[in-house]
Amino acid sequence: MNLLANLTLILGVLLGANSIQAKTFEDVLPSLNQGSYGDKAEAIELMATIDDERVLPTFLALLDARLFFKKDSSTFVILKDVKDLSSAKNAITGEVVAVDSKRAIKKVRINNKLRRTLRPLLAVLQLSSDDVKTRLSSAQDLAKKPDPSLRSIIDQAYKTEEVNKVKNALELTLALIDIKSDVEAERLLAVGILGSSVEPEVVAVLKTLAEKNEDGTWKDQHAAVAELAAQKLAVVEDRVKLFKFSENIIFGLSLGSILLLAAIGLAITFGVMGVINMAHGEMIMLGAYTTFAIQQLFPSMMNWSLLMAIPAAFLVSGFVGVLIERLVIRHLYGRPLDTLLATFGISLILQQAVRMYSSNNVAVVTPDWLAGYWAVNGAMSLTYNRIYILVFALIVLAMLAVVLKRTMMGLQMRAVTQNRAMATSMGIRSGWVDAMTFGLGSGIAGIAGVALSQITNVGPNLGQGYIIDSFMVVVFGGVGNLLGTFFGAMSLGLANKLLEPYAGAVVGKIIVLVFIILFIQWRPRGLFALKGRFVED
Repeated sequence: MNLLANLTLILGVLLGANSIQAKTFEDVLPSLNQGSYGDKAEAIELMATIDDERVLPTFLALLDARLFFKKDSSTFVILKDVKDLSSAKNAITGEVVAVDSKRAIKKVRINNKLRRTLRPLLAVLQLSSDDVKTRLSSAQDLAKKPDPSLRSIIDQAYKTEEVNKVKNALELTLALIDIKSDVEAERLLAVGILGSSVEPEVVAVLKTLAEKNEDGTWKDQHAAVAELAAQKLAVVEDRVKLFKFSENIIFGLSLGSILLLAAIGLAITFGVMGVINMAHGEMIMLGAYTTFAIQQLFPSMMNWSLLMAIPAAFLVSGFVGVLIERLVIRHLYGRPLDTLLATFGISLILQQAVRMYSSNNVAVVTPDWLAGYWAVNGAMSLTYNRIYILVFALIVLAMLAVVLKRTMMGLQMRAVTQNRAMATSMGIRSGWVDAMTFGLGSGIAGIAGVALSQITNVGPNLGQGYIIDSFMVVVFGGVGNLLGTFFGAMSLGLANKLLEPYAGAVVGKIIVLVFIILFIQWRPRGLFALKGRFVED
């Protein structure tokens, strides 16, 4: 559609508003499924003049082939996904509509000519929306598929737009359209604008412009444009590397927070009590399964299920931890090898017990507020669940520090750790403290399972993948030291993520392991040495 056609269309949209004031969305909607394609085109243009928030989703559904009508009632329904009949909603009321089978509904069909009619109307509707997110989303979509036929509409929206983020996206779209112009001056101006962006489509265009023939001459017809594109491309690629490095830093901290959650419970049972608990990974697994069980018990409360699962997982894993300590561990204090073998056997028993639960490798539903990602720009995006886990790990660490430093239980734990005989002579029930300490470490491992359930499937072997890393974190950071556990987890997380792009995931982990072995030879007590029962012994 050329410029004149676009202007005619916009004027028609604006002028037509007065002549159809009596028409409503409900009046026009049935016309989309009646008459010829020409009649449908008139209905579409007529609907575009109606000031109704239901027009935009209807047009989007019509363009994406998601607009249907029920054969028995002629009710128009919009499917979120054509394969998901349960997502059907009434196009007029927005209420969920029961659709038994695909035979019960029929698609509202359009041809390519109608699609060409819809696209500029959608652009007008989206770019003139009062919702900034809608305008920004539309501008970003247009940038991914720059359509020269929409240039006049985009330019008009660019001139009236007041939000910088939307305005920049529209300017980028105009530049991507103008770069295809035959006028060298317009193309040079467009390259200058493209050089300020790191979006993937921009990088691809600049790379194409900067290509050379075998004899070293530019492939592009305008040498000045190609030369400028090559200069801008070098700058853009440096900025992309910087954003990718920043992204890896954030991902490294996120991985470190996961290691921190997995290791912080072990830092108590291994660091404070000196117990090599090989069943620690199974405590994590129990916490993850508790999250799954909560969602099964309360399917209508998915958005709150994680918050409900945190105390439940703490209690379940903590209770199992206390049982293990009372029934097995307390008989093996001072015998580390026996403790290791006994807890290894317990881990196998717990895995088999979970397999009898008949839910292997189940997927825990992610709540709406935890789904999605934050797109900083085209070169950097961060998923919300990783960010939330990072914050969550820091909160758990802070709360644990408060418990150990500010509560009677924490005071008794530290007293028993430093001198059991003296603590016992002062009236502290060391056996009870041992059980509570083991339960606390196991309970925190259960909380770690809640967080891990959001980034991986939940299965009987879930904890096995973190037990080695947890021991590495505790040993590297300094046995029994929460601050050392924090720095150890974050250091290993960052090292793994920064090594992966160059050495690969497996080799990167081997390099980290070798580094820790060498580091322990130099500092046997880790980054932050702490006095404890095992040290004194």
